[in-house]
Amino acid sequence: MEKKENKQLRFGLVGRNIGYSFSKGYFTQKFADMKLNGHTYENFDLDEIKDFVTLVKPEHNLGGLNVTIPYKEAVLPYLPTIDPEAAAIGAVNTIKFTNKGLVGYNTDVYGFKKSIFPHIKPHHTRALILGTGGASKAVSFVFKELGISYQFVSRTATKGQLGYEQLNQKVITEHAIIVNCTPLGTYPDIAQKPPITYEYLTARHLLFDLIYNPEKTAFLQAGEEKGATIRNGYEMLELQAEKAWEIWNLK
Repeated sequence: MEKKENKQLRFGLVGRNIGYSFSKGYFTQKFADMKLNGHTYENFDLDEIKDFVTLVKPEHNLGGLNVTIPYKEAVLPYLPTIDPEAAAIGAVNTIKFTNKGLVGYNTDVYGFKKSIFPHIKPHHTRALILGTGGASKAVSFVFKELGISYQFVSRTATKGQLGYEQLNQKVITEHAIIVNCTPLGTYPDIAQKPPITYEYLTARHLLFDLIYNPEKTAFLQAGEEKGATIRNGYEMLELQAEKAWEIWNLK
């Protein structure tokens, strides 16, 4: 992509407890490589989503924002315009600043789809999505597009989603894709992993973890030990970050 005009602009990530963030390091290096000396990328760690109103005031000179846990859904009421795909998903992770106000987008869908698609085989027809937050909505949207049926899994079973205690051999065998959308296993708590029945995993399974730090989570390690194909979330993050940059620079 061509180098953008080198004017003073601030970009950043909105979330809570986000010191671990991939985005800050990624975009800081990107701006350095592109010689965009006036561009900065910051972590905007908000205690409450209502603080978003103060953050986006014009005098703060923001050029674009990413959004992460736990605000991908909570930020929607603060956005005058939401891209139709993001509205259908019900979650936003990218915000563009325009003359007509803020516009919300979802680039998680783009990143996840491009990252997982090369690893999907004909028998990968059913999936388990661990977690029910904003990221899981993007994952389910991709599975709808790909014609893959899915079940959400949470700590408590409710209508439309399974509880972890229901993941018996039959369920694990029937669902050859398992995606971790929870924070379990993120550094520094690297010994944690979702409480699924790992003993029933096989080489037919594809395990995808949205976590990228550590590179191989306990969830992925347990799958690898059973011969499953494993992928972490690093490539997805790179892809969605580049898509966000593209959106910010659209005229």
